[in-house]
Amino acid sequence: MRRTPVCVLLHAFPLTSRMWAKVRPLLADRELHTPDYRGVTRPEELDGVPPSLDVLADDVAALLDQAGVERAVVGGVSMGGYVAMAFARRHPARLAGLVLADTRSSADSEEGRAGRLAIAEELESAGHVGVLLEKTVPGLLGVSTKLSKPEVVEEVRAIVSSVPPRTAAWWQRAMAARPDSTPTLRTLAVPALVVVGSEDTLATPDDAAAMAMAIPDARLVTIPDAGHLPPLEAPEPFADALRSFLDELSGSAR
Repeated sequence: MRRTPVCVLLHAFPLTSRMWAKVRPLLADRELHTPDYRGVTRPEELDGVPPSLDVLADDVAALLDQAGVERAVVGGVSMGGYVAMAFARRHPARLAGLVLADTRSSADSEEGRAGRLAIAEELESAGHVGVLLEKTVPGLLGVSTKLSKPEVVEEVRAIVSSVPPRTAAWWQRAMAARPDSTPTLRTLAVPALVVVGSEDTLATPDDAAAMAMAIPDARLVTIPDAGHLPPLEAPEPFADALRSFLDELSGSAR
């Protein structure tokens, strides 16, 4: 029997699993899965597939099947949190715990949805991710990171530049179509960890507090001097929070 639960960590938009490169060594003694979403290496995998985060949530279930894992802690950052909430809604019996980092449970506003769809169209018409580098990347990182960690800024830009534009467009449309997941959180039957960077302006500390309040059994951790991407901006505090949560789950399962 495994000592601690298996954990699946899902990446943010518009990044890839490379965003976990600093966290994985810090949790080398844990069984972590950090998959790319379909379309990262082979954008044709999304051809003919209606954009929906449910597709990506079901891919997580298939990953667990392949690994021979019945239940796992599933979590993610930003879009990864949206996928994790879709997994909680569609596969509740397979969830051992939920991790929601710098994300929101609410659906997009009409204005937010229109903005996503406009960017999706621009990605497809341009055939490159310039619009993301110009309009999305600046908001992903906290002020402290921008001032003191230029290497993180460059790393984020490099990861975003590796994403196929048609894949990023599919992701945008999938996020635009997502429902409000707050009802799912209110009926969550497993513990949850909610993490937020203190300088996140996209999914704010207030958003995180609202999610933690909605979940019957949740703990809220704020990461100082980090924006929307704590695993890249402050990997040690993020890993510490995740380790403590997994240890708690392991202890309660004994």
